[in-house]
Amino acid sequence: MIISISRRCDIPRFQFDWFMECFNRGFVDVANPYNPKQIKCVSLVRDDVDIFVFWTRDPEQILANADIFIQKGFPFYVMVSLTGYPSLLEPNQAPAADVIESMKSLSQKIGKEKVIWRYDPIILTSITDNDFHKRNFSALAQNLEGAAQRVIISIYDKYAKAEKRFNELEREGKLKLLDMSIESLSGVLSDIKESAQSAGMEIQSCAENENLSMLGIRGGACIDAALIKNICGAESEEKDKNQRPNCLCCKSIDIGAYKTCKADCVYCYAR
Repeated sequence: MIISISRRCDIPRFQFDWFMECFNRGFVDVANPYNPKQIKCVSLVRDDVDIFVFWTRDPEQILANADIFIQKGFPFYVMVSLTGYPSLLEPNQAPAADVIESMKSLSQKIGKEKVIWRYDPIILTSITDNDFHKRNFSALAQNLEGAAQRVIISIYDKYAKAEKRFNELEREGKLKLLDMSIESLSGVLSDIKESAQSAGMEIQSCAENENLSMLGIRGGACIDAALIKNICGAESEEKDKNQRPNCLCCKSIDIGAYKTCKADCVYCYAR
């Protein structure tokens, strides 16, 4: 059983004490996001868990508790979303310098193959245009060289609630969304690929409708069956049918809840 912690909210940053309580008692109750009255008890006992997959914007708490998971024999890897966007888009982001230092320390402890950087999503706006992304990604990649083996990118998807927030910002004159077609993004994506490779990272895309292989960016999975097999030997060939059609992730159980994340990123689908 693969435990995802979590696509729906940032448990490692905002709810880690709760997670550790569940971990110590050996189970967690998870509500169906579409039917909150339907509760599923998910085991967190070592014999039932193949691996923990953490998603976060700040791995500080995971770093502080990594030895506990290691000592108790729980395999895990960590995906860290770090974009360095202006606060208008990410009002409650942890300082990038602190996140980078935590990622470096975590990589030294568990290995860089288990620390994955997410530059996600790529959004073209009047304050994050092509030139911004070229400079920003390059700087982050240089700072993370040796701390992560892989970087995952995706392009902003127009979720209805996120679009409403962007429309309000446009009406207030604070920013303007720009064209995000592959034609408009091809230049910056090529630069991003080169910056990733210069920093010794493989680059992959996440759940993209467009094939980016012509730019040297392969489609990949976040809950990655091949990586999981390499880390802990567990095999999972079943695709996760609950994700977007182009998602390549294998099946997992997510223990998070929507509408509980305090990061309040403008583009987030889970708010």
